[in-house]
Amino acid sequence: MPRLLPYLLLLPATAFLCLFFLYPFVQVAHDSVMRNGVYTLENFSRMAGHWKFSTAFWNTMILAAVVVPIQLAMALTMASIVTKLQRGRSTILYIFAIPLGISDLAAGLIWLSVFEQSGFLNSLLVGLGIVDRPILLLGYQNTWIIFIAIVLAEVWRATAIMMVILVAGMGLIPKEYGEAADVFGASRWQKFRRVTLPMLKPSLQTALILRVILAFEVFAVVVALGGTQLPVLMSETYHWQFAMQERGVAAAFAMVILGVSVAFTILILRLLHVPKGARV
Repeated sequence: MPRLLPYLLLLPATAFLCLFFLYPFVQVAHDSVMRNGVYTLENFSRMAGHWKFSTAFWNTMILAAVVVPIQLAMALTMASIVTKLQRGRSTILYIFAIPLGISDLAAGLIWLSVFEQSGFLNSLLVGLGIVDRPILLLGYQNTWIIFIAIVLAEVWRATAIMMVILVAGMGLIPKEYGEAADVFGASRWQKFRRVTLPMLKPSLQTALILRVILAFEVFAVVVALGGTQLPVLMSETYHWQFAMQERGVAAAFAMVILGVSVAFTILILRLLHVPKGARV
């Protein structure tokens, strides 16, 4: 019985993963290569041949390439501030983490109220006399403004996810390392670069992998702010599944998202390799 105990403890988690990850994955993979009862790559061919595919793919990649580095820099800064605070730490951490309680769609709608014609930004511009009348900021002529609005919404909404992980990681770094750096006269930047960042690699791995995967799955914020004017992979998956009723093509899109997520996860693990026996 003692030998079986570890496996029994792992059984609930294994059952959960099989039921809510492995089975849906197998089903989607099957649908992506099945059409009219025949195994074929026609679904992938239709997906790749559609004019929106390349646009949606590169929009997703560019959004991730812009959003994730900004969030990483902000999360590191916020985590450093929270870690160094002696008083009011819990209050500041709570304030920083407030966006965690807001859903993707709600965040998109909040920023829509800022950028729409009757929103805060237009009211400010008119009030300052910069423009004579409200401007259609989120129109098809201004896709770059839509892009900026989405970046702002994503940075505001999801940076806290990375920050919480990094705060936990910084809390595990032994204080002796920082004290030793002080003895040798290291500056704050040298301590951060030579001590904090190397010891923070496991937490950085977790934060980056989680955030990159979620960046490739961005959907509700894009729909709320851009509608169909800025297609991304997830919005096209939704479109093919529910509007076009093409389950196989939608599954092909899902497999592309999965493939990209796995590729970047492997890349992050290689770039932030943690040696065996690392303490943090």
